[in-house]
Amino acid sequence: MANSAQAEKRARQAEKRRQQNASQRSTFRTFVKKVVKAIESGDKAAAVEAYKSAVPQIDGATTKGIIHANKAARHKSRLNAHIKAMA
Repeated sequence: MANSAQAEKRARQAEKRRQQNASQRSTFRTFVKKVVKAIESGDKAAAVEAYKSAVPQIDGATTKGIIHANKAARHKSRLNAHIKAMA
Protein backbone atom coordinates (compact mmCIF):
# COMPACT_ATOMS: atom_id res chain seq x y z
CA MET A 1 0.00 0.00 0.00
CA ALA A 2 1.26 3.44 -0.92
CA ASN A 3 2.32 5.53 2.08
CA SER A 4 2.96 8.84 0.36
CA ALA A 5 1.36 11.00 -2.29
CA GLN A 6 4.26 10.25 -4.60
CA ALA A 7 3.85 6.48 -4.16
CA GLU A 8 0.10 6.75 -4.76
CA LYS A 9 0.71 8.67 -7.98
CA ARG A 10 3.31 6.14 -9.15
CA ALA A 11 0.83 3.33 -8.44
CA ARG A 12 -1.85 5.11 -10.52
CA GLN A 13 0.57 5.68 -13.37
CA ALA A 14 1.81 2.09 -13.28
CA GLU A 15 -1.74 0.74 -13.45
CA LYS A 16 -2.61 3.06 -16.34
CA ARG A 17 0.48 1.95 -18.27
CA ARG A 18 -0.20 -1.72 -17.49
CA GLN A 19 -3.68 -1.44 -19.01
CA GLN A 20 -2.37 0.37 -22.11
CA ASN A 21 0.35 -2.25 -22.57
CA ALA A 22 -2.16 -5.09 -22.16
CA SER A 23 -4.40 -3.52 -24.80
CA GLN A 24 -1.51 -3.09 -27.24
CA ARG A 25 -0.32 -6.66 -26.63
CA SER A 26 -3.83 -7.99 -27.23
CA THR A 27 -4.14 -6.05 -30.50
CA PHE A 28 -0.75 -7.37 -31.62
CA ARG A 29 -1.77 -10.97 -30.91
CA THR A 30 -5.15 -10.53 -32.64
CA PHE A 31 -3.55 -9.32 -35.86
CA VAL A 32 -1.03 -12.18 -35.83
CA LYS A 33 -3.85 -14.68 -35.26
CA LYS A 34 -5.77 -13.25 -38.23
CA VAL A 35 -2.78 -13.94 -40.48
CA VAL A 36 -2.35 -17.46 -39.09
CA LYS A 37 -6.04 -18.18 -39.61
CA ALA A 38 -5.89 -16.94 -43.22
CA ILE A 39 -2.83 -19.13 -43.85
CA GLU A 40 -4.55 -22.17 -42.37
CA SER A 41 -7.64 -21.58 -44.50
CA GLY A 42 -5.45 -21.80 -47.60
CA ASP A 43 -6.53 -18.44 -49.04
CA LYS A 44 -3.30 -16.79 -50.14
CA ALA A 45 -4.92 -13.46 -51.10
CA ALA A 46 -6.57 -13.14 -47.69
CA ALA A 47 -3.32 -14.12 -45.99
CA VAL A 48 -1.38 -11.44 -47.87
CA GLU A 49 -3.97 -8.79 -46.97
CA ALA A 50 -3.98 -9.87 -43.31
CA TYR A 51 -0.18 -9.79 -43.29
CA LYS A 52 -0.10 -6.29 -44.78
CA SER A 53 -2.42 -5.03 -42.04
CA ALA A 54 -0.52 -6.91 -39.32
CA VAL A 55 2.94 -5.53 -40.11
CA PRO A 56 2.21 -1.94 -38.93
CA GLN A 57 0.66 -3.31 -35.74
CA ILE A 58 3.71 -5.49 -35.09
CA ASP A 59 6.05 -2.55 -35.74
CA GLY A 60 3.93 -0.30 -33.54
CA ALA A 61 4.15 -2.74 -30.66
CA THR A 62 7.92 -2.70 -31.08
CA THR A 63 8.09 1.10 -31.12
CA LYS A 64 6.02 1.30 -27.95
CA GLY A 65 8.22 -1.24 -26.18
CA ILE A 66 5.53 -3.91 -25.91
CA ILE A 67 7.67 -6.51 -27.70
CA HIS A 68 11.37 -6.68 -28.54
CA ALA A 69 12.52 -5.79 -32.05
CA ASN A 70 13.88 -9.30 -32.61
CA LYS A 71 10.53 -10.83 -31.68
CA ALA A 72 8.79 -8.55 -34.17
CA ALA A 73 11.26 -9.49 -36.89
CA ARG A 74 10.83 -13.18 -36.09
CA HIS A 75 7.04 -12.97 -36.31
CA LYS A 76 7.12 -11.07 -39.60
CA SER A 77 9.70 -13.41 -41.09
CA ARG A 78 7.86 -16.60 -40.14
CA LEU A 79 4.46 -15.34 -41.25
CA ASN A 80 5.91 -14.17 -44.57
CA ALA A 81 7.67 -17.53 -45.07
CA HIS A 82 4.37 -19.37 -44.49
CA ILE A 83 2.61 -17.15 -46.99
CA LYS A 84 5.33 -17.66 -49.62
CA ALA A 85 5.15 -21.43 -49.10
CA MET A 86 1.45 -21.44 -49.98
CA ALA A 87 0.50 -22.84 -53.38
